Amino acid sequence: MGIVLFLLMNVAVMASIYLTIFILETFFGIKIDQSTTSGLLIFSFIVGFSGALISLFTSKWMAKMQMGVQIIETPQNETEAWLVDTVAKLAKEAGIGMPEVGIFEGPPNAFATGWNRNDALVAVSTSLFDLMTPEEIEGVIAHEISHIKHGDMVTMTLLQGVLNTFVFFLSRLLAQIFAPKDENGNVSPVAYAAISFVLEMVLTVFATLLAMWFSRYREYKADEGAVKLDGPRGIYYALAKLGQLPKEEVALPSDMKAFGIVGFMELFSSHPPIEKRLEHIKEVAVRLGYQI
Repeated sequence: MGIVLFLLMNVAVMASIYLTIFILETFFGIKIDQSTTSGLLIFSFIVGFSGALISLFTSKWMAKMQMGVQIIETPQNETEAWLVDTVAKLAKEAGIGMPEVGIFEGPPNAFATGWNRNDALVAVSTSLFDLMTPEEIEGVIAHEISHIKHGDMVTMTLLQGVLNTFVFFLSRLLAQIFAPKDENGNVSPVAYAAISFVLEMVLTVFATLLAMWFSRYREYKADEGAVKLDGPRGIYYALAKLGQLPKEEVALPSDMKAFGIVGFMELFSSHPPIEKRLEHIKEVAVRLGYQI
């Protein structure tokens, strides 16, 4: 299933790139010549944002398929009823539309995704109910609701689009400059491809560092939002419990880690160390007049 989803995503990205270029050239008369700086920039922008936007708009569907999320349409037991009611209560307090609520089999974790704050998904693993008290699970849900409230999925997508554009544009611009040329000034295509590939790999590392820094920043903000929505106890003790488990027992699949409650090399991590998050929650709680 993972391979099929990967292939479908790449087909969608390529189709969106060609469709965008066709529309620009046919209806707006914009000819994209990658040999010019402006043309390369336009093409880089299309490439950079196509994948990011498609990932955003298909994020709920992809999460359901990849994680096997079962949407709770009508609660079948007290646990499901409590989960739906808790999400509804926190969503109302946060001033967002009611998200879809789902459960999935997997490590003790939870995640939120969706293309806007009024069309989101909150999913909780069944094992989280075995590990945590209702108060702690509510704190986890408040954290995910805070992500939705502040539009973290959208801001992460925009940042990723900008970084993709930067990597694609700069790697090819520098390759045009440094690749050897013949007596007519034509760039060697083999050298151009090799240089641009190496530069793209190097620049991607720096882009990833920046994206993960922002992801860690938004995790702190989501923890802060959870405290404001639900008080500090739930999210604090939930994270404290998760911090005692081996990393492999709480890890989501690699492409879902940025959406979860925990994730684990710090510079390349989508989440800060739990110890630092606990200290931050304490600071926020004291600032807001709570005792923990």
